[in-house]
Amino acid sequence: MATSSPVENRIGQVFIPVRDIARSARWYSALLGLPELELSHGDTICDLPTVGETRLALDANRPDFDTSGPPRFFFWTDDMAATVTFLTGLGVTLDSAVEDIGSVMFLQFRDPDGNPLMVCQRSVD
Repeated sequence: MATSSPVENRIGQVFIPVRDIARSARWYSALLGLPELELSHGDTICDLPTVGETRLALDANRPDFDTSGPPRFFFWTDDMAATVTFLTGLGVTLDSAVEDIGSVMFLQFRDPDGNPLMVCQRSVD
């Protein structure tokens, strides 16, 4: 039986820890095809424009972080082959080959700080 909670079942924002905010802002801009991004909060935060309600921010407030573990979220793509070519062209470190698990195909990679990231494509039936 579900209980009532004042905590909403929605994600507001995902924070990605980074060490060099300017470098990371340029890299994520290139990754996502965004124009040059503005820094805020004393040049320690960079909000990335996203489609949908969930926000994404680069956060340089705690530069001593651990990048171990799996990706904590993923980006969507409609063309995995083009995505692999694009990431390779950006010099991105790929952590896996494209894997197809039936419902989705996915690829794991890392940002310049070593944060694990993932991109997924829905399988076509």
